[in-house]
Amino acid sequence: MTDVTYGSLSDAAWIGTGTPGLDYAGLRQHANGEGGTIFLRFAAGVIGAEHLHPEGEELYVVSGDITVGGRRLKPGDYVYTPAGASHEAVAHSDSILLLSFPKPPVFPDAN
Repeated sequence: MTDVTYGSLSDAAWIGTGTPGLDYAGLRQHANGEGGTIFLRFAAGVIGAEHLHPEGEELYVVSGDITVGGRRLKPGDYVYTPAGASHEAVAHSDSILLLSFPKPPVFPDAN
């Protein structure tokens, strides 16, 4: 039998990313052991550095006002980033995203 996974913002255990004002809370690791589904929380004014998605990403705006890949998004907006594409994110207000990705993003400037 397959286990059902439940998650809630109110129960989120936030973990710092190394970028001040940018935290995540894991919801589920994907079966491949690499990808996952997470909440990503931005403080107003934080920039999520340019990064590449080796196998794509699904993004849903839960709350806030944020620009991703040059497009301004609001709660209820959805973005699919295909494999091999990249973007940055700029939070105009405190924002929370729901992300799902088969493999973690690659940050070229992290070296």
